Amino acid sequence: MKAIRHFGIVVQDMGKSLHFYRDLLGLQIKRDMQEEGEFIDAILGLQNVKVHTVKMISQNGDTLVELLEYTSHKGKRRENYEIFDLGASHVAFTVENAEEVYKKLKEQDVEFTCSPQISPDKKAKVMFCFDPDGVPVELVEELKA
Repeated sequence: MKAIRHFGIVVQDMGKSLHFYRDLLGLQIKRDMQEEGEFIDAILGLQNVKVHTVKMISQNGDTLVELLEYTSHKGKRRENYEIFDLGASHVAFTVENAEEVYKKLKEQDVEFTCSPQISPDKKAKVMFCFDPDGVPVELVEELKA
């Protein structure tokens, strides 16, 4: 493997998700497209797929996130999901100032598990919040030694 290319997050409402990931977290839209046809059907192993895909990049351009709103197939929300359940558990982003991000997101009624906490090794300030679909999002400020 050469590198991690991207990670995808299936969303229920693209508008709400763009507000969270773009407006609140600061990711930038790289590409916004509607996908359908033989190629997407083949790679997903489904038929008649229609998906609104928004590719987003971090401010430094090294992280690619795909938001995917399937208009042809409706997924179900994971009920009673726990961070320790099997499968991909969360996504983590590096932030500049955890306290400011926490305050900004709290003002927008984003749900958190706790306020920013300093890691035992004192190298990071860490917190978890949830996106509009309940996906756990870890926010990490790297602290200077």
